[in-house]
Amino acid sequence: MERYRPGEATRQGPILKPLGFLNFLLGISALCCALLAPAAQNTRQWTVEGVLAMMDKSARDFHSLTADIQHVKYTAIVQDTSTETGQIAVRRDEKMRIDIAKPDPRTILRAGEQLFVYNPKINRVEEYNLGKNRAMVDQYVLLGFGTRSENVKKSYLVAVSGEEELDQHKTVVIELTPKSDEIRNQISKIQMWIDESSWLPIQQKFFESGSGDYFLFHYVNVIKNLKIGDAKFKQDWPKGVSHIKPRG
Repeated sequence: MERYRPGEATRQGPILKPLGFLNFLLGISALCCALLAPAAQNTRQWTVEGVLAMMDKSARDFHSLTADIQHVKYTAIVQDTSTETGQIAVRRDEKMRIDIAKPDPRTILRAGEQLFVYNPKINRVEEYNLGKNRAMVDQYVLLGFGTRSENVKKSYLVAVSGEEELDQHKTVVIELTPKSDEIRNQISKIQMWIDESSWLPIQQKFFESGSGDYFLFHYVNVIKNLKIGDAKFKQDWPKGVSHIKPRG
């Protein structure tokens, strides 16, 4: 088990509005490059080849990850920034649970092709079948969880932007540009900040196409390969909850 505790983020507090539940999953690509590169004692010139080679090596021992998350959504047209906070638990076997705590509590649960969104304020569960969107979702949700570098290169143009200091940690900044027109029509590019001392993600930033909007995920208190039992991913909704299956 590996533990990482970067500095506290300055922004706390709503979540993806325009793109819905799928966009939230896209955000989890943050975890995708959690294990990207080798440790370095001194500043070095990072290359795409070096990063992807270490991704192959590091991803082999990934089984699970838990973290506190802070999600920031910026809407350019009204210059509005909103924030949500919560926790995430994800396993390599396509199990994921996100518990949003503030400002509006809710739970997002994923098991294979099924996705559930529970809203306690109205005691309702929305159930989605990823179906034909599963492959697109998995590019984000599962990327880095044992994903081979050859698959990364099939889906993205990969670039290394350089090094930056974030939360008083030296990071390598990775930039991914989707090759798929369908995905690029939604997300023009993704930036990721990887801590060089732990090679776990501190932050990921997703740029929405054609709008100037972006959403950003900041991860703290990250624990890799903590054993997470099946009970964590059960549909533990309260009695009397209503179920709906939105269309589209």
